[in-house]
Amino acid sequence: MSILDHLKAYISQLDLVKTTDKLLLAVSGGKDSMLMTKLFLDLGYTCQIAHCNFQLRDKESDLDEQLVRSYAQELGFPIHVKHFNTADYAEENKISIQMAARDLRYAWFEELRVSQNLDYIAIAQHQNDHLETVLLNLTRSTGLKGLLGIAPKRHTIIRPLLGFTADEVAEAVKELQVPYRDDQSNFSTKYARNKIRLDIIPKFKEIQPDFEQILKNNIQHFEDSYHFIQRIVDEKRITLFKQNGQTIHIAREELNPFIKDDYFLFELFKPFGFQKSILKEMAAVWDKPMGQVFEADQYEMLMDRDQLLLRPRANSKKCESIQITNLVDKYSCWVGTLSFQTNKDFVKSSNPNQVQVDAELIKLPLSLRTWEKGDWFIPLGMQGKKKISDFFIQQKVNRFEKEEVPILCNGEGEIIWIIGQRLDNRFKVTENTKKVLTLVFY
Repeated sequence: MSILDHLKAYISQLDLVKTTDKLLLAVSGGKDSMLMTKLFLDLGYTCQIAHCNFQLRDKESDLDEQLVRSYAQELGFPIHVKHFNTADYAEENKISIQMAARDLRYAWFEELRVSQNLDYIAIAQHQNDHLETVLLNLTRSTGLKGLLGIAPKRHTIIRPLLGFTADEVAEAVKELQVPYRDDQSNFSTKYARNKIRLDIIPKFKEIQPDFEQILKNNIQHFEDSYHFIQRIVDEKRITLFKQNGQTIHIAREELNPFIKDDYFLFELFKPFGFQKSILKEMAAVWDKPMGQVFEADQYEMLMDRDQLLLRPRANSKKCESIQITNLVDKYSCWVGTLSFQTNKDFVKSSNPNQVQVDAELIKLPLSLRTWEKGDWFIPLGMQGKKKISDFFIQQKVNRFEKEEVPILCNGEGEIIWIIGQRLDNRFKVTENTKKVLTLVFY
């Protein structure tokens, strides 16, 4: 099978792209990317070329650029070139040169893909890059997922040469007479990946000549194991996590069998960004639920008596107070809408979101806000004051709910109604009431 047929079969087998898709080819000038460019031309794809000049190798970087520009012109592909001040970017962001170059090129590739109305970005990494990535990840805390290596397709990124070894790439370049330039930095062992390729892998091959094929087989085993675990975790997450609006409810009793299983717990909450250390803190106080809140970058989780409540942290922002200047308009807040209706008679209702008050006691402007420290009211049917914080505790209103319960206040600051919870006794309808005002929240 020719390398062109091999590539065509690989693309079809993994459903990387369709023949009608338009591609952005990331071309450095090395063997791999120059070969990929030639192969996609021969397969008839509509392509554009993107070349990054990271300005790290002086004249060598410029010669790479010249070669890529020349080859793009020869093949008839439009080309985009960008010069990056990579060293300064690395210094400013306190990251390595390699990481800086990676961040810069992928961000620019995506900008180009969108602006040029292209479908995918093609990166020319081959099978040996795949194996080297797995070995490199063994030196990092990547977990089982890091042992899967490089994905052939992820979102808008495709890697069509992953089905080829470095030797196969080199042979095809020679056969098709594809021009290329070697990056001399690829032969320096000061970089970790090069050290793995030039020093570590040869040592393994001394022990096991078929090391690369064996590692490839093991990567497949790792991938099978990873997907099996994820399938089990996903099924359990569907069972345990009950969505209600933007808040997820998790019954503590149902989660209890897994609370000491650090690995399973981490996988369960991984989509929400909770670190293992945070989950261990939660497990340590599991038998003492006191309204503790555990935070990730984007989510927060409340440990309530019978359940965990998980929500986006954006929901925890304080709700803005709303001024009510008349009793004709409807007023919408963070959880619903308040409307008013004047009546002559009192009509008893069992709806907690509908109450009636003595209209003559209402003084505009009213305000609709959330609970504040020190708030108190006189609950309907009682004579003495009660702190709203104590009332919430008695009503088993959890911390997340407490932050969102709307409270209607009179023009002089007295609390009229904890909406959906309790009316203040001072504003109730009595036998002396001449005009009744109905408040409806929906």
